[in-house]
Amino acid sequence: MKYTDLIAACQQEWQEYTEHEFVSQLADGTLDQTCYLHYLKQDFLFLKQYARAYALAIYKARTLSDMRQALPSVHALLEHEINHHITYCSEWGITEADLEKEPEDAGTVAYTRYVLDTGMAGDMLDLFAALAPCSIGYAQIGKRLLSNTDASKLADNPYASWIKLYGGEEFQQSVGQGTEQIDALLADVDINSRRGQQLIQVFATATRMEVAFWQQGLDILR
Repeated sequence: MKYTDLIAACQQEWQEYTEHEFVSQLADGTLDQTCYLHYLKQDFLFLKQYARAYALAIYKARTLSDMRQALPSVHALLEHEINHHITYCSEWGITEADLEKEPEDAGTVAYTRYVLDTGMAGDMLDLFAALAPCSIGYAQIGKRLLSNTDASKLADNPYASWIKLYGGEEFQQSVGQGTEQIDALLADVDINSRRGQQLIQVFATATRMEVAFWQQGLDILR
């Protein structure tokens, strides 16, 4: 079993996530700035919980090798992605203090606590199945938007930096390394087994949470 089998098993949810209206509006630059700023604040809160979840992977690991494999993700989140997010938000007039005091939306709470609860209740593979839709989906979205957007149009897009970040080589390589790790964990799992179906359910639920996370960005205008 591979991570691609998880995606194939929940194609409808995956399409709703990776082709969401929020993504479409971001891609053509028509996304309302209020929606985007709200998303940025909630994404900061999400990333904090995401870092906790990857730290949980170290706790859940049974071998020193697995611990070492989980550590770079924690370090990358705390020292790179979150710091980049803070710097990026400052360009939109949002300070770190603003981000810290922002209340979590219901969708943010539901998603992040689901991931943490899944990791606490299950093993390392359960945790990674819940974590995977975020990074894999963002990499897929970023790559598609970057490759399908004309350079001149991208230059005029206020959200071009987001597209370049997630479509860029550094993020793509990082996610590629992550998929190798989850594939190694999935290697001995039969997709048709009870365990395989459990992991598909975890992955599908987390994917639906991603859909809700996009949607709450658009719902801020309602």
